[in-house]
Amino acid sequence: MNFRLVVFFLLFSFSCFPAFAQKSKEKPNAEIKKMIKEISAKNIESSIRKLVSFGTRNTLSEQDNPERGIGAARDWIFGEMQKISNDCGGCLSVEKQTFLQQPTANKRVLEPTNLTNVVATLKGATDPTRIYVVSGHYDSMCSSPSDAKCDAPGANDDASGTAAVIELARVMSKRKFDATVIFMTVPGEEQGLLGAAYFAEQAKQKNWNIEGMFTNDIIGGVTSYKNSPDRKKVRVFSEGVPSDESEPQAATRRSVGGENDSSPRQLARFIKEQSDKYLKDFSVWMIYRRDRYLRGGDHIPFLEKGFTAVRITESNEDYTHQHQNVRTENGVFYGDTIEFVDFDYVANVTRVNMISLASLALAPSRPKNVGIVTARLTNDTDLKWDANTDADLAGYEVVWRDTTASVWTNSKFVGNVLTFSAKEMSKDNYFFGVRAVDKDGNKSPVVYPRPMR
Repeated sequence: MNFRLVVFFLLFSFSCFPAFAQKSKEKPNAEIKKMIKEISAKNIESSIRKLVSFGTRNTLSEQDNPERGIGAARDWIFGEMQKISNDCGGCLSVEKQTFLQQPTANKRVLEPTNLTNVVATLKGATDPTRIYVVSGHYDSMCSSPSDAKCDAPGANDDASGTAAVIELARVMSKRKFDATVIFMTVPGEEQGLLGAAYFAEQAKQKNWNIEGMFTNDIIGGVTSYKNSPDRKKVRVFSEGVPSDESEPQAATRRSVGGENDSSPRQLARFIKEQSDKYLKDFSVWMIYRRDRYLRGGDHIPFLEKGFTAVRITESNEDYTHQHQNVRTENGVFYGDTIEFVDFDYVANVTRVNMISLASLALAPSRPKNVGIVTARLTNDTDLKWDANTDADLAGYEVVWRDTTASVWTNSKFVGNVLTFSAKEMSKDNYFFGVRAVDKDGNKSPVVYPRPMR
């Protein structure tokens, strides 16, 4: 191939790309890099060991014993959050959210029982009504969820998630963020997601603007899978078709696509994008499912109330060390005990949480009412959206990908405008999205547009 032919081939290849294609250039945030180093596997180990020491944390166990049972765990977590708040000059609002749970239809709660969510709120500095929630459940169970007497160490399920939330509060409370971050631990997960459901219902009634919720459940990196090829990954589960979708919304989705572009999917993509920017030896594995087969987590009540939520779980699970009475049977040991938890793995998952939460809370809010204008038949794609109210807003970024791609592959910063036309790029051939960008380069999650006239 001669030189002229090579030049022609290169020019033709570049011309095939859209004229406004542009690679996103993002520099890591220096403060987030500091926080990554501050996440401590030793602190996480200490918290998990303390939670295991209460013998059982079954939701139906004792509430007034200072050494054993759900009440002892509740009070210890509350005390830890108060200590963290004291260390940051009272920056956290720490509360016990107690409610009376009536007997449940699934017979996992047989009599009226007080349940208590422990909630620590780090109020946003400039946009406090925009909220992100990170949670773990502090209850545990043996083989039977209603057995309040057996030893249920719950080291992985879910002392690991609870310890991560405490560590996130310790590290993130030293900083200020635009938006509010709520660090929450809940009981009643094993009885039917009860603590999370109560919080989500209260948030819905109060019309809270929860833009993202993470539940960390079973993030201990069970050591029986330490040689797994997926060892350096954590799964992020996100639903496609929204749990609260109306029939008109479903009809629109069926007509133009979007099954893979729900707000939970955009949050999962954001988590992966931000984690990949900061972590080299640990990655996010996006799972396009609401949850695992035959299982459910505390993100589900949030999804059902219309909030954006995802579940974070270790890459491999060992069911001999979940929901089991501690015992040895036919030479096999059963039980969720601490020797099967990899504290460094939990620390890495905590870093994924921290990177994502900090990036969300520093960024502008998501653009509202993003739409593709369908008033004319054209091979252009016309986008429009409402103006953000963030004081430090720099503008907006348009992103796009092939309809078969799993993540956003192309982007262009279009400035502080409310409309944009992608010339000679048909909305029939690509998926588009819009996100807000502030003056420091922080970016919101992408919003998938809906057709509008």
